[in-house]
Amino acid sequence: MTDLLFRNVTLPDGRAGLDVACAGGRIAAMAPNIAGGAGRVVDAGGRLLSVAFADCHFHLDATLSLGRPRLNVSGTLLEGIELWGELKAIQTHEEIVARALDYVDLAVAQGITAIRSHVDVCGGLRGVEALLEVRARAAKWLDLQLVAFPQDGLFRDPGAEANLLAALDRGVEIVGGIPHFERTMEEGARSVRRLCAIAAERGLAIDLHCDETDDPMSRHVETLAMETQRLGLTRATASHLTSMHSMDNYYVSKLIPLIAEAGLGVIANPAVNLLIQGRHDGYPKRRGLTRAPELRAAGVTVAYGQDCMMDPWYPLGTADMLEVASLGVHATQCSGRAGVASAFAAVTTDAASVMGLEGRGLAPGDRADLVLLDATDPVDAVRRRAARLVVARAGEVVAESAARAPRLSLPGRPETPRAGLL
Repeated sequence: MTDLLFRNVTLPDGRAGLDVACAGGRIAAMAPNIAGGAGRVVDAGGRLLSVAFADCHFHLDATLSLGRPRLNVSGTLLEGIELWGELKAIQTHEEIVARALDYVDLAVAQGITAIRSHVDVCGGLRGVEALLEVRARAAKWLDLQLVAFPQDGLFRDPGAEANLLAALDRGVEIVGGIPHFERTMEEGARSVRRLCAIAAERGLAIDLHCDETDDPMSRHVETLAMETQRLGLTRATASHLTSMHSMDNYYVSKLIPLIAEAGLGVIANPAVNLLIQGRHDGYPKRRGLTRAPELRAAGVTVAYGQDCMMDPWYPLGTADMLEVASLGVHATQCSGRAGVASAFAAVTTDAASVMGLEGRGLAPGDRADLVLLDATDPVDAVRRRAARLVVARAGEVVAESAARAPRLSLPGRPETPRAGLL
């Protein structure tokens, strides 16, 4: 007897007509026509079964706070940081917890079973304490990784380092930073070295907001790559890297091999990067997303995160990682089937890889965190932002929904939505 059995699924790699049996929280078997009973049987009807979505870059302490205490009029990163400082001063532990749990509820329904959230440590540990509570209360529904994030700069804010260390002492498991927000390039590089040293001393992962700017001279990822190798860090991630969109090609031809050599993971955030970057440009206007195709070609794992939703930086968002993948396709102009499939991987398997989540695959023994999509393959899923028909967490169904609309299938042509009026 298995706990959950998906019948007649199609996998992202194209294998079709398989049954997937889940038991004890893991995938127990994958084969056509698996015999035996199950606590729950889902007839997939040939639809796409995937590893559940992972949002590898988010700010859960700020989410759903749009308009409190005011709106970001300029839409810039810097006004967002200023506005966040105003919100930090007035928000309570209880409202951070309530907003974060509301978001978790939505995220799970959207097929997300893992989130990496940065939590600001500048000005106190209220956000840290709130998200540690959220992590414990939401553990049944998703994995929540927390990053100790000195939003106002490790050296720019006088109490940032002490608070960061205190957050790590309380159970936050990843070291964060924002070197491009320090007062000088020199201080930014020094902050990278100090943060890497803290990660090495404590045996922790590190994930830095790195070069989230249109300035092509912001090159802190170079220091991160060097320190990662010097200190032997094995779990280092560079988030954003938007400055690479503005760098000259010669320098990038040197930088990308350094990133690959260091084994850095890279996280881009298509929705927020597209909206915030290039704000000072006339025309032509830069897209502001990092060079994802070139990084992938060099063997670097590139994942996509939502980053923000209805907060001081981003007024939109639906916790839809397929929307994030679609925006990544558009921004990087990766419109071929392989390019779209890589964007799908960027919010599923590659996101899990960057987060260091082990056993997130589609093979016997892997964790049964799965999502059944109303789609035929990853390209179809991204194109239509397919409905999440069934979401499973450790082999237990935690969310379900209906298909959005009937689909019309024409010989030799992809299925398309149909209103069902005729």
